Amino acid sequence: MKFIETSLPSCIVIEPQVFGDARGFFYESYNEAKYRQAGIDRRFVQSNVSRSARGVLRGLHYQWPHPQGKLVSVVEGEVFDVAVDIRRGSPTFGQWTGVMLTAENHRHFWIPEGFAHGFCVVSEHATFSYQCTDLYSAPADGSVYWNDPAIGIDWPLASPLLSDKDTRALLLADIAPERLPEFQS
Repeated sequence: MKFIETSLPSCIVIEPQVFGDARGFFYESYNEAKYRQAGIDRRFVQSNVSRSARGVLRGLHYQWPHPQGKLVSVVEGEVFDVAVDIRRGSPTFGQWTGVMLTAENHRHFWIPEGFAHGFCVVSEHATFSYQCTDLYSAPADGSVYWNDPAIGIDWPLASPLLSDKDTRALLLADIAPERLPEFQS
């Protein structure tokens, strides 16, 4: 397993070692000891799967309070996955990092608590899997507008298919400070 740092401290791309032959492939998608050694020492309490069509963009979602760290991967298809630092007082506040996650590259992406998360589907469809460190909490649910110009995410599509919730999301600058996590050094 290879752990690759991104431009945002603590957001990590994980590349498993894949063993394949004519029958198919095998890889270890999670190993608590290896993740802990790489600095990801979390307990996952909820597992989710979504399927989306080409052009769908989900995000940028977060929870506060009750933040969720997410370990995400793609089982089928391809997505462009994004994390945005929304922690008040963070030296990287408002910055983003993105990674292509595909069924072929088997990559996983760790998005820690305090970051907003989103993805867009670039294949015909995609089946997306994510493990969460806290349970979903409707009162804590929050969204940052997917195309906030102050963040400047370089999405690989211009006119995504959005949910009503994501269409109504706020710009990061318009979110009340108490609705955002605070950076802890």
